[in-house]
Amino acid sequence: MNTKIDWVQLTIVVVIFAAVTVMGFLAARWRSGGHLDSLDEWGLGGRGFGTFITWFLLGGDLYTAYTFIAVPAAMYATGAISGFFAVPYTIVAYPIVFIFMARLWSVSHRHGYVTPADFVGGRYGSKLLSLAVAVTGILALMPYIALQLVGMQAVFETMGLGGNNTLAKDLPLLIAFAVLAAYTYSSGLRAPAMIAFVKDFLIYVVILVAIFYLPHVLGGWDGIFSAAQEKMAKPNPATGKPTGSFIPGDAGYVSYWTLGLGSAMALFMYPHSVTAVLSTKTRNVVRRNAAILPAYSLLLGLLALLGFMAIKANVNVKGLDGLANPQLAIPRLFDQEFPSWFAGIAFAAIAVGALVPAAIMSIAAANLFTRNIYRAFIKPDASPAQEAKVSKLASLLVKVGALVFVLGMDKTIALNLQLLGGIWILQTFPAIVVGLYTRWFHRYALLAGWAVAMVFGTLSAYNVVNPATGKHFGGSLAKIPFTDTQAYIALTAFVLNLLVVIVLTIAFRALKVPDGQDTTHPSDYTADRGDPGVADVITEGPAPAKP
Repeated sequence: MNTKIDWVQLTIVVVIFAAVTVMGFLAARWRSGGHLDSLDEWGLGGRGFGTFITWFLLGGDLYTAYTFIAVPAAMYATGAISGFFAVPYTIVAYPIVFIFMARLWSVSHRHGYVTPADFVGGRYGSKLLSLAVAVTGILALMPYIALQLVGMQAVFETMGLGGNNTLAKDLPLLIAFAVLAAYTYSSGLRAPAMIAFVKDFLIYVVILVAIFYLPHVLGGWDGIFSAAQEKMAKPNPATGKPTGSFIPGDAGYVSYWTLGLGSAMALFMYPHSVTAVLSTKTRNVVRRNAAILPAYSLLLGLLALLGFMAIKANVNVKGLDGLANPQLAIPRLFDQEFPSWFAGIAFAAIAVGALVPAAIMSIAAANLFTRNIYRAFIKPDASPAQEAKVSKLASLLVKVGALVFVLGMDKTIALNLQLLGGIWILQTFPAIVVGLYTRWFHRYALLAGWAVAMVFGTLSAYNVVNPATGKHFGGSLAKIPFTDTQAYIALTAFVLNLLVVIVLTIAFRALKVPDGQDTTHPSDYTADRGDPGVADVITEGPAPAKP
């Protein structure tokens, strides 16, 4: 365990961090003319990004410090079920995106929607349902942003920063947070869009070097896989069961595919994913990126294998508090096996890989608050400039909330924090995705289904206790009710959600319970840039929905 500062690593990280910070502030004038006084400009980058920029933006948005830290950490700790499922789920996600995201882009550009909750409010004529979607999005983003901060903290700790007292240990993270908050406030979505170029370049360099260099110094792939298989087969002292799964057995199949499918369905329900999509200039940009973004999945597969390399290298994952922390596996692997200068580049890649998505997520959460809480319930006549100002302030509060989240919870469950958000955000799928094709679901049925699934999912996750620590929220797998089969809680809750929605919709239709007014038109869902009405209404914002 390194307790001394590695000045070579620190210098490289600081230089690269300073460079992207400067880029973040300069981005305020990139394609904007210095005018960021509306959500379209500050929160969506002027809705003018093309295929090339969007590919880097979405890549920086979706493949985060979670990718670099938590996925290999899960592979290191418990193997394929909790780690490698991320590879197929990103592959499955893009066909789903190709099918429905272009429709969301079109209706959003026709009506000036900035958030998915805007669309839900317009489609179902319900401010309450729109509020539910907005609150869920904000709740789901908090642990996701926190996950990025956990990745940065693991890097800082590996370089020797921090100490035994709370202030010294968390000070580097607080400084990084302050810088992130400043340039996000100043430049909006343009900042992470510009920085994403640097982030992706650094990550590709580090992974390509690691995947060729590390197997050579560790004795080859045969030794790496043998060491991983041996570790996973060893009994866990706390449970008496094998430590993990090198290859999922029959008992793990349902866990594996439900994690993959549920995560794929949830990925583009996250507000930050929608924010990046709505920043594009045409609906074809969305489809092109759905077709070419799977290239990142190859990178993700290579990243996951770093967890097995850490097992072979026998890295020390004890933190400054003396407790084992799998999130340190990859930073310690780089620190142990690479020269200091290259480890510094790798750590900078992780740090920048946290900055880009954290910025986009905070912007997305701020847009939700501004449009679907502040404008909907507090100041319905807010001007575009007032919306932008409120959103900037809200983005700062979101980052503070994420800091509290990460500093107050167990850092060894970083992956589970994100998966907990996945449980929540998947429950907006019926209102958003189904709503893009049909309005048969009743608004009150959707609200009831959402509420039941949120309560069920949260309680189920709370009841999962980590056998090693005895803490709640110890995982995202639980038995399907009335069975002995383990499955992803989010997907189980989603099925419950759908059942409630279908049954109540039939009941409400039979009882002729009034439904809300749909302010969209079938032609809205295929509109493209330049079509009548698309360019003219973007800055006007959505029409207010009734409760």
